[in-house]
Amino acid sequence: MDIKEILAKCDHTLLSVTATWEDIRAVIDDGIRYHTASVCIPPCFVGAAKAYAEGGVPICTVIGFPNGYQTAAVKAFEAREAVSNGADEIDMVINIGDAKAGNFDKIRAEIEAVKAACGDKTLKVIIETCLLSEAEKIAMCGVVTAAKADFIKTSTGFSKAGATREDVALFAKHVGKGVKIKAAGGISSVKDAEDFIALGAARLGTSRIVKIVKEEHLL
Repeated sequence: MDIKEILAKCDHTLLSVTATWEDIRAVIDDGIRYHTASVCIPPCFVGAAKAYAEGGVPICTVIGFPNGYQTAAVKAFEAREAVSNGADEIDMVINIGDAKAGNFDKIRAEIEAVKAACGDKTLKVIIETCLLSEAEKIAMCGVVTAAKADFIKTSTGFSKAGATREDVALFAKHVGKGVKIKAAGGISSVKDAEDFIALGAARLGTSRIVKIVKEEHLL
């Protein structure tokens, strides 16, 4: 696969708690230069990032991150605030405890509340696959579909594991029409990226692909 095609599916990501504005600005510069799908950054930087990018790359941010145990009202507020600051895409974390307890109607209502707060902006739903059983992952495919989110996403990258090929294949089998797949966490090579895309991922959450392109002078 052409490296430009891969980059066009990458949400170039920096979510480190130690990230400074200078770090974020460098990520935006890379996103613009390499034509990534978006740059995914902490909410506190969204306003400045939107102004700095000047439309050169979509701005993505995270909600209920990374643990997902905020209330639905708080997540909806976070989403509205992010959108008002200029976010083009929102990646929210579900309440993992509700998934473990089988409270899927509650999760659906939460996703719908955040989706309403996003308006016409893209919503990706992180279910943290490394913490769920196969049955819970399949159930969440149905919940995300029913809630009419735009994407189901594997991982925050802050838990005990990230995306696996098996989970992306599972999503592709069970997610409903109109819901895309984002693989995130642990994507560390071009081969990883190619594999996840081949399995059905429309987006990749990673910082490593741009780094590889720069280090190996692939463009």
